Amino acid sequence: MQSVYEAAGGDEGMLRLARSWHSRVMADEVVSHAFSHGFHPQHTERLAAYWAEALGGPSTYSDTYGDETSVVRRHSGNGVHEEMDRRAIACFDQALEDEGLTSNEPLRQALHDYFAWATTTTMARYPESPDAVPDELSIPRWSWDGLQS
Repeated sequence: MQSVYEAAGGDEGMLRLARSWHSRVMADEVVSHAFSHGFHPQHTERLAAYWAEALGGPSTYSDTYGDETSVVRRHSGNGVHEEMDRRAIACFDQALEDEGLTSNEPLRQALHDYFAWATTTTMARYPESPDAVPDELSIPRWSWDGLQS
C-alpha cells in the first residue's frame, strides 16, 4: 500500500499543498498574524518537506533543515491560540480542495486528521515558552491509520 505522501502526489503534491495552504493563511486575517513578523523565504518548500517526511516520504526535512525540536520551538511561546488553530485547519481543508485532494475520501481524511492533530497537539504543546521544548525530538510519522508509534 502506498503511503499518504505518495497518494497525495509525492514531493510535488506536498509543495502544491503547502503553497495553497500558505496562500490561504496569508489571506486570513487571524492566521496571517502568525507570519506578521516575517517568515523564511523558502517557507513553503520547507513546509512541504516537513509534511512529506511526516506522511511517509523521504527524510529531506530532517537531513536538511532540522529536527522536530526546531519546528516545535518555532511554534512555541505564543500563548494559547485556539481560534487561530481552527482557522489554520480550515485553510488546510480549503487547500486540500484547491489541490483536488478531496475526491479520494480516505486521503482527504488522513491529511485532514494529520494536520488537525499536528496543529492542536505538537505545535500547541508549549504555549508558554520555546525553552520548555525537549531536545532531540523526531518528526512524528503519520499513516493511513494515524500516528505511528
